[in-house]
Amino acid sequence: MAGTPVKARKEPVFGGERFAVFAECMLTGVWIAVACLGVVTYPAAFAAGARHLRRRTAHEGGGRREFTADFRAAVRRGWAVGLAGWVAAGAVWVDVQAARAGLPGGPFAGAVGLTALLALVVTGLRAAAVWTPGASWRALLAAAGRRTLRDPAGSLLIVCGLAVVAGSALLVAPLAVPVLGAVAAAAVAVERRYGRG
Repeated sequence: MAGTPVKARKEPVFGGERFAVFAECMLTGVWIAVACLGVVTYPAAFAAGARHLRRRTAHEGGGRREFTADFRAAVRRGWAVGLAGWVAAGAVWVDVQAARAGLPGGPFAGAVGLTALLALVVTGLRAAAVWTPGASWRALLAAAGRRTLRDPAGSLLIVCGLAVVAGSALLVAPLAVPVLGAVAAAAVAVERRYGRG
């Protein structure tokens, strides 16, 4: 009809919101990688990255400055968690060397050590996914340890995210950097899923 206004058709955006979240994850992965250069700063880096992704998915804005402020707040006590993680990794390395040397019980000790290390990594990522400024890392890790055991499906999803990073690093090493953001996003998604369940 002549008098009826024609509605403009909305053209679909390539991926829209989903693509924006994916791109944000990749950028966050770069930020996390840079923040991890301090060797013991990786828990704080993932905590700041996860908080950034929580803000972005809640449409609260935020950017590099907020990430940096969160990283500084998280690293104040988070560096001790990072140091403890390296000590645990060193203990597992000794177990693996014992297994390779053929010592009695070595293979069993190596398997237990690797499983425990993987559980600790998942626990650390789950704790980082819910970190907020002023939160106690000890309390976060204790609660995350319980969630790691009570939610094996969620923990397995995080392990799969870690496998993607390892696979990316093996195929094309630079890909492992942005994919770190996907691991942080996976941890955030697993925690949200657990909270709703």
